[in-house]
Amino acid sequence: MTRATLLENGLLVNGTGAAGQPGDLLLLGDRIVAVGPGLRHRLPDGLALADVQVCDCSGLVIAPGFIDVHTHDDAIVLNAPGMFPKLSQGITTVVTGNCGLSVAPFVVEEPQGALTLLGNSFKYPSVDAYAQAVAEAQPAVNVAPLIGHTTLRYACVGDLNRPATVDEVAAMCGLLEQCMAQGAIGLSSGLFYAEAMPAPAAEVTSLARVVARYGGIYATHMRSEMADILEAMHEAGDCAFEAGVPLVISHHKCAGPANWGRTRETLPLIDAMAKRQDIAMDVYPYVAGSTVLREDLVDGVIDVLLSWSTPHPEMMGRTLASIAEEWGVDQKAACRRLQPGGACYFQMHEDDVKRVISHPLSMIGSDGLPHDKHPHPRLWGAFPRVLARYWREQQLFSLETAIHKMTGLSARNFRLHQRGQLQVGWYADVVVLDPARVRDVATYQDPIAVSEGIEKVFVNGELAYVAGTADAANARGQARAGRLLKRGAA
Repeated sequence: MTRATLLENGLLVNGTGAAGQPGDLLLLGDRIVAVGPGLRHRLPDGLALADVQVCDCSGLVIAPGFIDVHTHDDAIVLNAPGMFPKLSQGITTVVTGNCGLSVAPFVVEEPQGALTLLGNSFKYPSVDAYAQAVAEAQPAVNVAPLIGHTTLRYACVGDLNRPATVDEVAAMCGLLEQCMAQGAIGLSSGLFYAEAMPAPAAEVTSLARVVARYGGIYATHMRSEMADILEAMHEAGDCAFEAGVPLVISHHKCAGPANWGRTRETLPLIDAMAKRQDIAMDVYPYVAGSTVLREDLVDGVIDVLLSWSTPHPEMMGRTLASIAEEWGVDQKAACRRLQPGGACYFQMHEDDVKRVISHPLSMIGSDGLPHDKHPHPRLWGAFPRVLARYWREQQLFSLETAIHKMTGLSARNFRLHQRGQLQVGWYADVVVLDPARVRDVATYQDPIAVSEGIEKVFVNGELAYVAGTADAANARGQARAGRLLKRGAA
């Protein structure tokens, strides 16, 4: 018999931003089949209460599963498919391929530069090949793949220190066309990274036009989030507008002390752009970012926390300042000695984070780096932190708005079919949480820690996570039921 689960007596927060309503939710197979009060007394024909797993959700919130719109989970969904850091936050879908970096379509044994943020799983020459790998791994969360501009450059451009030639742009467009035809949801760029920085706007616009023909989206880690942020925003907006594709500004921030407060400029610019084009942004709820260890990001002012280092793994988890002091050198010299490595950069101001996270066009993305040995705490805590810090404690917005930023808004902006809302006939991606207890536990000092208050998570109707369970496949009968979500597919 098809599995059936009744979640009853909870507060239904449906993902649209509408006020929550007390009631029940009935899951049958991989779909939501009924929403409302008193469902045990009006089950569908042929379904008896004895055949239903009933879960009392008194005092709890029933919401759509959270959608992490900014991840670098391309390889980890294959290599560690239990996806415990994400499930334990209530996340049921991850958008991969962000910042111009995707494991497909590119094959190489030893990835270089920014590609190392994804580990070394570059084995997939096509989206079809990647989709097959996802099907075989059966991850616990759904996977929605973007195609990375930097990955396309590695695959098609002979010299990454210059713009692509006309023939190389044509080759990238052809490869991207194949990826879109095979179901990729769109394109991402990371013009901030060295391998993509030489690419002019016209190169990106040519690729974005391919995406537009398939109804996909364009997400960008802009060329600058520092002094030249307004120019970078205009470049991103113009590329997307000229191509006719929706734009998502990745992890919007004003980075560096000299730029603190400039969200008073950037957010009105986004509002102005929204009058002419389809635009959104994602944000993570922390004042520190995290990426590869780069000397140009070390200014001697902000704190820098080492997340990994190949030559000096013993320094992991320490500040660059303390390492430099121990070695008797300046921080830039210490940075060079620690490379290759990764770090958390405390480069944002809390007031800017609050302005962005409160903006009606912002969604939540973790931007966690799952391959870091000492990761940024956002990998384990981003979504509960939004609920605990910015809804419950600071009351920047309502519970319904917070959940909308994690579900319905995200699904709409990334064109995820029948996801992100508690709606009859839609997929049964559901989280049950305790609004009084939900909170992040991960810290910069102890970043691998399970959040509290996420009670149950269902992915495509299967119970995928129960609070208090160990990180073990199928613990307490839990199932891995994630799927690759192809653009526009039911």
